[in-house]
Amino acid sequence: MFKKILTVAALLWCASSSAQVQVFPFPEPIRYSHHSDDFTVRVRTPGGVWQDLYEYKVKVDLDTQSEASMVYFNFDGPVEVAVQKNNGRFASVAIRPDAKGIKPVIKGRTAFFTLNRPANLSIEFDDDRLHNLHLFTHAIRKDMPRPPARQPNEAIAKGETPDFTQPVVYFGPGVHDGEFNVRSNSTVYIDGSAMLKRPLIINGVQNVKVISDGLFDGVDMLVIKDSKNVVIDGPIFFNQPHGTMRCITSQDIEERNIRTIGAGKWSDGLGHFACERVTVADSFIRTSDDCITLYNHRWDIWGNTRDIVVKDTTLWADIAHAVMIGIHGNTPSAAHPQPEVLERIRFSNIDILDHDEDDPEYEGAIGIMAADDNLVRDVVFEDIRVERIEEGKLFNLHIAFTPKYNTSPGRGIENVTLRNIHFTGDGSPSASVIYGYDESRKVKNVTLDNVTVGGRKLKGAEPNVLDIGKFVEGVTYK
Repeated sequence: MFKKILTVAALLWCASSSAQVQVFPFPEPIRYSHHSDDFTVRVRTPGGVWQDLYEYKVKVDLDTQSEASMVYFNFDGPVEVAVQKNNGRFASVAIRPDAKGIKPVIKGRTAFFTLNRPANLSIEFDDDRLHNLHLFTHAIRKDMPRPPARQPNEAIAKGETPDFTQPVVYFGPGVHDGEFNVRSNSTVYIDGSAMLKRPLIINGVQNVKVISDGLFDGVDMLVIKDSKNVVIDGPIFFNQPHGTMRCITSQDIEERNIRTIGAGKWSDGLGHFACERVTVADSFIRTSDDCITLYNHRWDIWGNTRDIVVKDTTLWADIAHAVMIGIHGNTPSAAHPQPEVLERIRFSNIDILDHDEDDPEYEGAIGIMAADDNLVRDVVFEDIRVERIEEGKLFNLHIAFTPKYNTSPGRGIENVTLRNIHFTGDGSPSASVIYGYDESRKVKNVTLDNVTVGGRKLKGAEPNVLDIGKFVEGVTYK
């Protein structure tokens, strides 16, 4: 029997001492269409009253088209969570990333655990990663506005165009469909009980903030193009047919607290083309293609990639790579004579939950594959934990040239540091690789500082662990 969930517009609150929990009622039109019966999930402040969450159905893994679940809420801790598995018995429960150190207590068919700070988690019964529960949380926001008298969905329902000329646009509880063009110098708030069925269009604007506790359902790509000073904070994406977000020739971009679960074809997570000064933080990206990509030229896009920071984030590639850098760029021509550069890139404090890539040349949870005359340089990967590799390598640094994707090999890969990189979990990865293309297109100056596979530190080339090919200079180990 479908459990009752309050659908009042107001948020539900419960307080115990300094702890608070904020639960968002589901939009009424999706009461039956989006619900998953696999789990019953409740949350409360310590010793408080349990509150039910709405469990959403989400597609994962393009190869199997499996159906998993997702819940979300905000809190200021600590809070207690109860996850009841409704279908069959189980012997074990894992809460990942492992580095969070969260150990549940099992009572009957229910796993109980406490969160002291917001986290984005996968809860897996009997190692089932295809029918798991995704749990997304955020600190309670102090600055969300009250609903205005007129909301975008109300205008659309009357056949009118929503007014996006105001400095503040608020998407209140309910399902919103229509064309959403965001103006410069504006802030868009998305309520936690709001569901958007179309992407926001952020094109040729500046000084924009999107603050979201809500959902994007089946949305095909939120695009930031030719824009500056844009903040995207908090949205949850699921069931998108292709990718989640794409940043194109834009500068000074913050992508924070992005939570996405995608199983569509070419469903990259956060894609970046010729962007500069981008920060990605505190996010959870599960995709059936690359989780985070950094490219230059493609289609009608031209330019360089510089000053990228990705930190404190969980990546899960059901298919393809957690990180992919450099495969698309500009092979010089009369119209565009300058080759392109990707430089000053840093990934830190990253959990990679899985990597699965069927093409041996392109395997790599961490991949720098420079092609199309790209030069990739000054890159740091540090404090990265890889928990599972279904099929693939820990890292892959090479000069690439595949006619299907490229018109020339890359110019080079230079000055790359891998520091505190550990494969700790399941699977038997094939050997990581480093190789260049020819005497003029090399991989140079790679430092492996405390890189381990199954507890063994890499100290040099070793069969089945690390292959170093031709046209490589200056690999050092610490």
